[in-house]
Amino acid sequence: MKIDILTLIPGMFKNVFDESILGAAVKNDILSIETHSFREFGDGRHKTVDDTAFGGGPGMILKPGPLVEAIRDLRRQGNPGPVIGLTPQGVPFTQSVVRQLAGFSRIILVCGRYEGFDERIRPEFDLEMSIGDYVLTGGEFPAMIVIDAVARMLPGAVGCRESVEHDSFFTGPLDHPQFTRPPVWEGASVPEILTRGHHRMIEDWRRGKSLVRTAIRRPDVFSRLDLTTADGAIFQECLNTAPGVEV
Repeated sequence: MKIDILTLIPGMFKNVFDESILGAAVKNDILSIETHSFREFGDGRHKTVDDTAFGGGPGMILKPGPLVEAIRDLRRQGNPGPVIGLTPQGVPFTQSVVRQLAGFSRIILVCGRYEGFDERIRPEFDLEMSIGDYVLTGGEFPAMIVIDAVARMLPGAVGCRESVEHDSFFTGPLDHPQFTRPPVWEGASVPEILTRGHHRMIEDWRRGKSLVRTAIRRPDVFSRLDLTTADGAIFQECLNTAPGVEV
């Protein structure tokens, strides 16, 4: 996959993608990431890309000409791919969106700045996307988050595919509680069922805890789950037990 990033501050991405899973994906040609400064398309001697808002108000607005020209220039290079504007006004960035983006061979991420985009820029976006209901100084950090999430979905990026498929939100609910050695730490013990080696019982326990955790912590997600009769029974059984530290 090729990911292009349009930004005013390409230096923010220096070394970000050099380590861990992303670094390996880039090294193994699973992922290619390139940053582009749209100030190169700015107006006049000072390469201006922003101006004050019509009607007054605080801050500066990104001008349509420079950014639209930069987007169109990138579209002409390489394979086609969706242009995504990163803005608090966009659709929520969810695991479902991650899966869809991972299916493209190329995506273009546009990082906003200042008070936002001139409205006439928006028709150039195939999608406007938000990573959450809060405001940041720009779209650079959201771009990093999008790339990290999407890269995990690419075949070969994560050595163990099963690890990806058991992530929270991959199949709907949050992940189940996880434990490792030592079996007892500061008086808290690993649930006995995880030490018995009975795989079916462990799967049911994990499913139940996953559903209960989702119902408690994210009722909005739980309400959208398509639960089976077996899920209902497992969920009820798990509710009847003391949640303890693991929930």
